[in-house]
Amino acid sequence: MSAMLGLVLSDNIFLLFIFWELTSISSFFLIGFNNDQEASRKSAMTALTITGMGGFFLLAGLVLIGNVAGTFRISELIEYRDVILNHPQYPLILFLIFIGAFTKSAQFPFHFWLPGAMKAPTPVSAYLHSATMVKAGIYLLARFFPVLSGTELWSYTLMGVGGFTMLYSAIHSLFRIDLKSILAYTTISALGMLVFLLGVGTKEAVIAASVFILVHALYKATLFLVTGIIDHETGTRDITKLSGLKKVLGPVALAAGLAALSSAGLPSTFGFIGKDLIYEATLHAKENWILILTIIAVATNVCLVAAGFMAGIKPFFGELPAAYEKLHLPYKSMWIPPLILASLGLIFGLIPGVAGNFLSYQTANSIFGGDTEMHLAIWHGFNTVLILSLATLGAGTFVYFINKPSEAKVKRVESLDRISPQRIITGYSNDIVRFADWFSNFFHNGYLRSYHMKIILFAEALLIYKLWQSGPIQIDFDNLTPLTIYEVAVVIILLGALVIVISTPSRLTSVVAMSVIGYCICLMYVFYSAPDLAMTQFTIDTLSTVLFVLVLYKLPSFLNLASKRERYRDSIVALGFGAILSIIALKVLYEPIKTETSDFYGENAYILAKGKNVVNLILADFRGIDTMFETVVLGIAALGVYSLLKLRLKSSEKE
Repeated sequence: MSAMLGLVLSDNIFLLFIFWELTSISSFFLIGFNNDQEASRKSAMTALTITGMGGFFLLAGLVLIGNVAGTFRISELIEYRDVILNHPQYPLILFLIFIGAFTKSAQFPFHFWLPGAMKAPTPVSAYLHSATMVKAGIYLLARFFPVLSGTELWSYTLMGVGGFTMLYSAIHSLFRIDLKSILAYTTISALGMLVFLLGVGTKEAVIAASVFILVHALYKATLFLVTGIIDHETGTRDITKLSGLKKVLGPVALAAGLAALSSAGLPSTFGFIGKDLIYEATLHAKENWILILTIIAVATNVCLVAAGFMAGIKPFFGELPAAYEKLHLPYKSMWIPPLILASLGLIFGLIPGVAGNFLSYQTANSIFGGDTEMHLAIWHGFNTVLILSLATLGAGTFVYFINKPSEAKVKRVESLDRISPQRIITGYSNDIVRFADWFSNFFHNGYLRSYHMKIILFAEALLIYKLWQSGPIQIDFDNLTPLTIYEVAVVIILLGALVIVISTPSRLTSVVAMSVIGYCICLMYVFYSAPDLAMTQFTIDTLSTVLFVLVLYKLPSFLNLASKRERYRDSIVALGFGAILSIIALKVLYEPIKTETSDFYGENAYILAKGKNVVNLILADFRGIDTMFETVVLGIAALGVYSLLKLRLKSSEKE
């Protein structure tokens, strides 16, 4: 509830997004409330995945629109409407925001998460998944209507997606036998109707959408709560097994009947006014679209009339099965709320000005961005709209009586699931999981040598690309310093030690050979007049050798499981890396020398840091903060290692 309030009250794009995601997370926990049931857990994950994906796209769209407009305050975006509509990224912004809205409000092809969400407790379904949270996507489209609407891309996309969703879902509801499933598909259809109206975009369509939001919330929440009572008392939601319940659940039957009649659009109910306004909107659309839009709206409403009667009338009329003769009304706290909601549907129908003037009028004006001059009334004369409303009511009633829902029909519909959006999207998601599994196992297989090789290969690829970009490699070997006997001797020793490191089966021999390599590098530093680096290298190599020897007895036996093929592969990778670095080193010799940085340190080391060793001063003074944090990191790592060495686990803890 708090997240929904935050969502509708936010004037900042990012704050809106945070509350948007909070609704998805809350819904996830509520759908998975019965977490001991696999179906509930799966439905919760599906809902979170679909709405979470939509949230990702929405965030990208909100960032884009904020950058284009130069403001992240929603109330200020209207001032930059022309800038946004004429910007090259306008189609991308629309696409991203549409994906966010369609996933949250269960539009085709993302609609399938909503029927699965019916695994949540019935009050949750009544509140979140029929009246409140699922309308967040509708709210988003309505909130940005003054900013983004008015283009063919906006209109045709919303009319197409909304129109198909509302008709597709309304037809689907006729083949369901579970009360919650029927209501879920009619909810999807109603959400499609709202998207459809926002796509039409005329003043009449905006008025119809603002009124239908309230109409749908009243009758749908009532029917959901009634469904919960029926399930609570009878233990089933199967309409093929339910009948005659008005004899034992009178007030519940009254609430359900009023809600079903409002859903059908019976004159004197609020649903009648809502249905009239929908037809008013389609008849005032663009001339070349009037017939198509009206036919879609009528066909959808005919199915919704029949589905509403299936959910609100059928369980209460007919013969009462013997198994239900001893049923009794539940607590008043269960059946009074739906009765109140259903009564409001009747009151608002008889006195439409109450809801119109105090609720829907302000809503319509906010969406339209101006005065809609809305005046709701029961009677507007005998006209085309009234004829369509009465025809819809009659046709829907006829469909209700001839339609015989059954398990067989449900199975026939489910046989088409192999081409359903759920099957397709689920298939893609399974492919992503399989790819992620392969990717993780390939790059994170637990072997340190594998990690080293992949890092080195990646570095080689980057370096080769950079060398290729810089053009042909030209090295003047005549200008290189001649080799001395000392250098050749040290390199030979270094290569010999390297061969021992990679071939010896003894860990101790390998450690000693590694120290020889380090000392050879020390001699190189001495030859090239860098005694400070030589001493640093000498100290580190000596300390490393001592530490290695000290911990040898703690390490497992020395294993070399690499095959001959793997050794050849590793050798090629290593030689390639060495060759690339050698080329870079030779290439650097012919790059123009820039001494600005070294000149600065040379001139200021003694003056600013009061010392003569420039390298030490850079580490301890000029970059002292970096060095301090590096020391802290090493200290934390040392504490961790020490803790592990001192750890003594009991046998049960080891298991």
